[in-house]
Amino acid sequence: MTLSQAPERTSVWLNLLRSPSLRLIGKRLLMAIPIVLGVSILTFLVLSLIPGNAAQLLLGPEATPDQIAALNHQMGMDQPAVVRYLNWLGGAIHGDLGKSLVSQQPVADDLSSRLGVSGELVGLAFVLSLGAAIPVALLAARRPNRWVDRVSMVISISGLSVANYVFALLLILVFAVEVSVFPAMGFVPMSQDVGENLHSLFLPGVAMAFPLFCLYTRFLRGDLVDQLQSEDYITTARAKGIGPWQVLLRHAFRNSSFGLLTLVGLNLGTLIGGTVIIEQIFALPGVGQLLLQAINTRDYIVVQDCVVVFAIVAVLANLLTDLLYAVLDPRIRYGNG
Repeated sequence: MTLSQAPERTSVWLNLLRSPSLRLIGKRLLMAIPIVLGVSILTFLVLSLIPGNAAQLLLGPEATPDQIAALNHQMGMDQPAVVRYLNWLGGAIHGDLGKSLVSQQPVADDLSSRLGVSGELVGLAFVLSLGAAIPVALLAARRPNRWVDRVSMVISISGLSVANYVFALLLILVFAVEVSVFPAMGFVPMSQDVGENLHSLFLPGVAMAFPLFCLYTRFLRGDLVDQLQSEDYITTARAKGIGPWQVLLRHAFRNSSFGLLTLVGLNLGTLIGGTVIIEQIFALPGVGQLLLQAINTRDYIVVQDCVVVFAIVAVLANLLTDLLYAVLDPRIRYGNG
C-alpha cells in the first residue's frame, strides 16, 4: 500500500463508522448486553425457586439423603447460588455453556445440532403465515364486506380463538391419522432429503403459522381499509386515474407494511417460544423440545442456556426489524436514534 492510498483507506473506514445503519447496529448490540444479562439472572432466580433437583430425579425416590448430597456435590449444586451463576456466566462469556447435569455432555454440542431444526420450523412458519396473510388481506381490503372479506374474517376469528397446540392435534387427527398425507411425528434432515424435510415439517409449520396468519390478516386488512377510506393521498391517487389495484399495492400497502413489520417483529418472540410445545407434540429434535425435557429433569444448565439462546435470537430479530424500516423507507434515518 502506497502513502497516497493510506488516506483513502482511512476515509473509507471513517465513512463506514459514520453510517447511520452501523451506528444503529452498534447501539442495539450494546443495549442487548444488559437485556440478555437480565434474562439470564431472572431465569436463574426462577429455576432456584423450583422444588426438587436433578440429583433427586436421577437417583430416584429410593435414594438416601447422603447419596443425593454426594451427587449434588459432584455436580456442583451444593455451592451458593451466586457462585453457581458466576461460574456459568464466566464460562458463557468464554464460549463454554457448561455440561448437562443429566447427560454430562457439553450443552453447546446439543444446541448446535438442534438449532437448525428450530430455525427451519420458525422460518417455515414465518413464510407460511406472511405468504398467506398478505394476499388474503389484499383481496379482503379490495372489496370490504364481500364474500372474500367475510370468509377471511370468520377464519381469522376462529383461528385466534383456538390455541396452537389444539390446532396441532386437529391437524394430526385429520392429515396424519384420517387422511395419512403427512407424518404425525419425526424429522428428516435437509441434508438427507429436501422434499422429505419439508414434508416432515409442514404440519408443525402450519400449526405455528395459522394463529399468526389470522392475526396478520386481520391487522393488515383493517389498516388497508382504513387508509383506502380516509387518507387524502389515496383520494389524490384515484383522482389522477390510477387503477384500484395500483392504489392498493403502491400506496396503501406500502404504508401499511410499516405497521405489519412492527407486528411481525413483536410476534417473533411468540413464534420462537411456540416451538417448545409444537416440537414436543410432533417429536421434533429442536431447542424447544430440549428446553421442555430439561425443565422436567431439573437440568438447570440446559434450561439456562436455552432461554439465553432464545433471548439472543429475539434481540437480533428486533434489530433486523429496525433495519428493515430503513430499507422500506429511505427517508428513515437512525443518526439521532
